[in-house]
Amino acid sequence: MKKLNIAIVSPYPPSKGTLNEYAYHLINNMKNNVGISEITVICDKLPEGEKFIHPIGKAKINFKEVWKFNSFKNLFAIRNAVKEVNPDVVFYNLQFLSFGDKKIPATLGLLTPLLTKLSGFPSVVLLHNIIETVDYSSAGITNSSLMKWIYNIAGTILTKLVLSADVVAVTMAKYVEVLEKKYGAKNVSLVPHGSFQNSKLPIFNSIKNKKLRVMTFGKFGTYKKVEEMIEAVEIVRKRTGKDIEIVIAGTDNPNVKGYLEKVKKQYANIDDIRFTGYVEEDDVPILFKESTIAVFPYTSTTGSSGVLHQAGSYGKSVVMPNIGDLKELIEDEGYEGAFFTPNHVGEMADAIEGLLLNPSERERIGRKNYAAAVGLPMEDIVEWYKLHFYKLIKTKVVNISALQRAF
Repeated sequence: MKKLNIAIVSPYPPSKGTLNEYAYHLINNMKNNVGISEITVICDKLPEGEKFIHPIGKAKINFKEVWKFNSFKNLFAIRNAVKEVNPDVVFYNLQFLSFGDKKIPATLGLLTPLLTKLSGFPSVVLLHNIIETVDYSSAGITNSSLMKWIYNIAGTILTKLVLSADVVAVTMAKYVEVLEKKYGAKNVSLVPHGSFQNSKLPIFNSIKNKKLRVMTFGKFGTYKKVEEMIEAVEIVRKRTGKDIEIVIAGTDNPNVKGYLEKVKKQYANIDDIRFTGYVEEDDVPILFKESTIAVFPYTSTTGSSGVLHQAGSYGKSVVMPNIGDLKELIEDEGYEGAFFTPNHVGEMADAIEGLLLNPSERERIGRKNYAAAVGLPMEDIVEWYKLHFYKLIKTKVVNISALQRAF
């Protein structure tokens, strides 16, 4: 069978663009796949002085920096790059604000899968969230009924644009149901998120004799906010007298620049809080392994959680809200945690305390999360995508043959 030449449209580390981590782990699992000969990452332009670290593998890997967040030129820049690469298939790693947080560049960017499809290249989109499951109020987008109505109309139009690709993959069964029922889509496929690491069996509770460390990881400021977690840990410190470090790992959400700096000033009087800033991919394993538990201080959800899959890969127990897509993920893939109601500091404190003071429960949940993560490794997800790629290539050959016969 022909080895594949794949173009992947996505941010890629050290780019700080959303979903850059997913692209990193996907490509790390593609690079040694026997069915893939070449991968070209069509990515956003890096700041001056920064360079991509080329993954080493059997497949040849190239980087083409051709687009910018919020640029009006992304549509044709990406199309032209795809034509130059001439891949067998184009894979898009997307959510609705991948190309911009302003209306026109965001919309133009989401037209790209259709444009490359019309240019003769089979196009597959991995869509990480859908507008129908976003709670605009709790996600910090808007409380206005009028604006929610406008966002819903805009989201419906954008979804139709994305659905014009040959295949749209989503990570949750609920998303398939919504897209098929509301949009009549026939090209939607369920492909699980996959776990990022093929970790060896963790040494559970290996840090039980060290300082307790409560960690959260992500891009903060919209529906992921850390104030209530800090206050919850303070409650636990006062109730138990335990020495607990708070680790806030990650950066501001691009839409809320300056958020974490504001939090630092607001809680300057609180001891033992560490803000790591951006975490390099090589440092992610250390971050998880040195943490006692991981906390998800979310007020809403907007898709399957990469951080939960990472926590599972390292055998970590978690504290999280049992809401929205996290709830679906827990039920569908078998994760577990200690739960709290969003915006309820007392419940979060109880959940954190319950795990910190109970090593056996931490281990039980950590083992269950590890089993859930390794049950769907990224290398298996790559095989699922390959099946779609080969099917599209075969269809393209058949269609070309039919046109040749017609003329």
